[in-house]
Amino acid sequence: MTDAAVFLGKAENPEFLNLKYANRHGLIAGATGTGKTVTLQIITEGLSKAGVPVFVADVKGDLAGLSRAGVMKDFLLKRAETIGLEGYKPEAFPVRFWDLNGALGHPIRATASEMGPLLLSRLLDLNETQEGVLTLAFRYADDQGLLLLDLKDLRALLVEVAERASELSLEYGHVSKASVGAIQRRLLTLEEQGAEEFFGEPALNIHDFLGTDDDGLGIVNILAAEKLMSTPKLYATFLLWLLSELFEELPEIGDPEKPKLVFFFDEAHLLFDDAPKALLDKIEQVVRLIRSKGVGVFFVSQNPLDIPDSVSSQLGNRVLHALRAYTPREQKVVRAAAETFRPNPAFDTVAAITELGIGEALVSTLQAKGAPSIVQRTLIRPPSSRMGAITPEERKETMAFSEMGDKYDTTIDRESAYEVLKGRAERAAKAEAAEKQAEAERKTAKKTATRKTATRKRSSNRQSVGEAAIKSAVRTLSSGLAREFLRGILGGMKRR
Repeated sequence: MTDAAVFLGKAENPEFLNLKYANRHGLIAGATGTGKTVTLQIITEGLSKAGVPVFVADVKGDLAGLSRAGVMKDFLLKRAETIGLEGYKPEAFPVRFWDLNGALGHPIRATASEMGPLLLSRLLDLNETQEGVLTLAFRYADDQGLLLLDLKDLRALLVEVAERASELSLEYGHVSKASVGAIQRRLLTLEEQGAEEFFGEPALNIHDFLGTDDDGLGIVNILAAEKLMSTPKLYATFLLWLLSELFEELPEIGDPEKPKLVFFFDEAHLLFDDAPKALLDKIEQVVRLIRSKGVGVFFVSQNPLDIPDSVSSQLGNRVLHALRAYTPREQKVVRAAAETFRPNPAFDTVAAITELGIGEALVSTLQAKGAPSIVQRTLIRPPSSRMGAITPEERKETMAFSEMGDKYDTTIDRESAYEVLKGRAERAAKAEAAEKQAEAERKTAKKTATRKTATRKRSSNRQSVGEAAIKSAVRTLSSGLAREFLRGILGGMKRR
């Protein structure tokens, strides 16, 4: 480690990642078990020592070891001696654990409004028509001043849009109730995958990823992603949202002497698999422009061809571990990977890629004036922190000392679209019930008035011959029965 570079390992000469060009992005690639995780770990250590904060997704649980000092095993000491690493010793680094579910770290939440219709459409795997309806719903929410914080807000909004489909179609364009139904079903699936815990408040303040500890070491933000990997679309969409938040929130600073943050995107192929062109264009734009915000992005993948050419061409720093080449397709990948390096006349790059041992890599980094170095076959330095997972007790201890707990561990549920629309519906239902009751009372009053009018008209007429005959017949009945019947009738009338 120097003041201006991170020591990666040794070829003929020491190999460094220059901090001045670390925001020009990078690639770490190689087959499973060739040493990608260790390379990611030692770059993170070097950045932290330089006072650069880091964000990294821990897809296997191994990177949690950054929070604990390593154990000086014989093979590590031998590697340090081989590459001439002086002063090699165990060290721990300041770590903050994060977790979308809040189980293995502080919860990370975003509001539905912050996620936006484009990323949500990607997350829900919507077609073009469904994406259009979702975009329309968001526009309606904006126009109505409705806060979309969590998934229940989004569901309430979709119900509102469906119920007012005809009305909204005149102002916003065609609203398909079938598309609304499809979106609602996708939301249910998303909830079953645990995404409901991600949407809500307090939403993440991206500036909490930045900063150093009391010793000037950059904070290492580790996302517990082992369970998240079972829902790859949520994983990829979430990390892309983080990138977009960094892009939107951080100010322009040009090319600083060292990055403001370095972001590692592990299992990077998940970001690009089946992504529509519109989304790929957005990713390319963010990667291209976020450099001026002082943010470096490193993609980590088994296959370097997982990264589209439009993005790969912007990755100036490259570390490539061994690739397998047993099939014609794999051989094609190796040749394509070799072509991304500036050739070294000392060896055949294509052959070297398949011959690399564990912990050995081809390295090319940006040098003076941003020019890529000649590729070097490099022995990667050993990490100072622990290699591998930590215990649950150690994780809890680290989290207990984090100041982020008071800020993020308790959920907040303030008034938003769900409550507003529910209130509107309840007031509308009460108004409708009151109107029906008033209408019923008007009809009753009208009938009563009609009967009274008819009674007055009858009382002014002379008794008919039939009525006189009936009354005469009643009087001829036995007096007891007549009194009982008349009392009953009269009693009832009196009670009326």
